[in-house]
Amino acid sequence: MKINFSDFNINRVIKYLILGDLVFEASWGLISPVFAIFVVERIIGGSAAVVGLASAIYLILFSFVRIPFSFYLDKRKGESDDFWTMFFGFLISSFLPFFYIFSKFPWQIYLLQGIYGISTAAAFAGYMSIFTKKIDKGKEATEWGIRASFISLATGITAGIGGFLVTKFGFNVTFILVGIFSLISSFLILALKDEFLKK
Repeated sequence: MKINFSDFNINRVIKYLILGDLVFEASWGLISPVFAIFVVERIIGGSAAVVGLASAIYLILFSFVRIPFSFYLDKRKGESDDFWTMFFGFLISSFLPFFYIFSKFPWQIYLLQGIYGISTAAAFAGYMSIFTKKIDKGKEATEWGIRASFISLATGITAGIGGFLVTKFGFNVTFILVGIFSLISSFLILALKDEFLKK
């Protein structure tokens, strides 16, 4: 099958959504592979059990609140609620890496993981709604595919880079970079605000 690269000509909203999500996911990819090591080495009483519970808290809260956020957004008319839920979800998540630096005890990790689960659930409830509404007709599979492929590629690359950064510069520098790039992703998303405020 021949691929026509002119088919990748996608609209501005989808471009910014993909780019913002790519930077966000890639930034967290820096720390994800070594998060368990961080907990064991830097957290008092840190263990495999703490890592497991921290991951469970994130995933369970994300799962439980994602659907209520989605129901709420579907009942609201217009797209401004979708946009602001997405933006503030990403923004709150972006500040969390800085707090991990100062964490010393398991309960602090659990709290941050809980906030991370709720904030990303909000972010992606809004994100998926807008992406679905703004996707170019006839390019649905292509644009969802571009998003999935670019993000997987980026997080794969940053996973390797993150391991190197922690080895060379330590956890603090790595978390700071995660926070900075996550904030950049939030402001990439914010660049779309005029598309929704005018409605």
